[in-house]
Amino acid sequence: MQLEQGIDAVIALRAAVCLGGPVALDSVAGSPRRWSLVGFDPLVRAEGTTSIAGLRDLVGQIPDLGVQGPFAGGFIGALAYDLGVAGEALELPAEPWGQPLIAGGLYTDFFLLDHVRGTATLVAAELDDDPRGPLERRLEHARDRLADARVNPPPLAVAGRGLKRHTPPEEHRQRVEAVRELIRDGELYQANIAHRISCSVDQSPLALYESLRAANPAPYAGYLEFPGGALLSSSPELLLDFDGREAVTRPIKGTAPRGIDDEEDARLARELLASVKDRAELAMIVDLERNDLGRVATPGGVSVDAFPELERYAAVQHLVATVRARPRPGVDAVALLEALFPGGSITGAPKLRSMEAIALLEGEGRGFFTGSLGFLDTRGRACFDILIRTLLWRPTPGGGEVSLRVGGGITWDSDPAAEESETIHKARAMLAALGLDPREAVADAAGEGSR
Repeated sequence: MQLEQGIDAVIALRAAVCLGGPVALDSVAGSPRRWSLVGFDPLVRAEGTTSIAGLRDLVGQIPDLGVQGPFAGGFIGALAYDLGVAGEALELPAEPWGQPLIAGGLYTDFFLLDHVRGTATLVAAELDDDPRGPLERRLEHARDRLADARVNPPPLAVAGRGLKRHTPPEEHRQRVEAVRELIRDGELYQANIAHRISCSVDQSPLALYESLRAANPAPYAGYLEFPGGALLSSSPELLLDFDGREAVTRPIKGTAPRGIDDEEDARLARELLASVKDRAELAMIVDLERNDLGRVATPGGVSVDAFPELERYAAVQHLVATVRARPRPGVDAVALLEALFPGGSITGAPKLRSMEAIALLEGEGRGFFTGSLGFLDTRGRACFDILIRTLLWRPTPGGGEVSLRVGGGITWDSDPAAEESETIHKARAMLAALGLDPREAVADAAGEGSR
């Protein structure tokens, strides 16, 4: 059903929150910006699924709906980093908030926003014995909530409080040195080490997300409510895009801040492009992703586009590479996702040993941070990001609590002070979205939960 002009992702998501089970794959800005998807009222929740392979059975519960476009109905949701590597018995620590390993659901009702054509469509399916009720009633309910969302006032400004850094700067620098020692001993080439920051908030997770997407617009932003919490992301990074023929992944490595003016911005970009350390870091991860995809691709079927590419975002600029693969016959989207997950850019190389080091040094599970948010549809197509620049929200007696993590890839050439500073650059836009001064995160914090 074609919708009237003026329906954007924010309006669609406000309606979806009222309809229940909201999820959004929201391409706010950047490249590529082709479409956004906002799902609501899932047929089945996915929290009982505990492996990537289990998504096959989940999506198999509904037939091909015959829907055209990027998504034809199926799973939309998030995969936690702590799922680990398919087929490998890694001992990963527990995530402190008790988040599920997989969240989301099986969606047949959704809003599709085509950013190329400038159109918005409401899609809903009529299934036999549908527990959600008659199709016409669901469509009418969705249109009514959409009309309400267009006239409701915007949320109040976000004002976080009680910023808590769980790993003081000095300890993070010590972790960087520990990784360098593992590299010196020949156990690693690179590992991505992160630390956690949290604060209290009064606003709803939807209000927080609207603030985040405005502060840090990105091509793979997203929102998901699940039992006991919500995920809010403004990720720039793609893990997997599979159209049924070609698989694409776009790892990010190398970060510099944005300049205060065009001249400084250009200088910082030139320095990033010329950085031997950052180019080597990206090259290592490209080799890892080529190897991951090579295990499921046709012989000679993996290629790399122009290397490296520079991409700019609100607070930082990155080096990026595009890796493409032609899967072997019989290799489906789930097998591709299993081969890539979790993304090499947020683990390190070798992947398994770096994940062991991450678990030891960080001391807690990551949950959805550095996992993935995306879809797997009934046609076997898939698109999943990597959950960086991501906030997790949970309710508390006084309102809510937000947690975020920031990190970076550590190599032998890493300078601990520079790596610490890079994490604050990455946190800047997220903290600004929460109404907080990023400089507060530089100071040592010894509050409850510090380690």
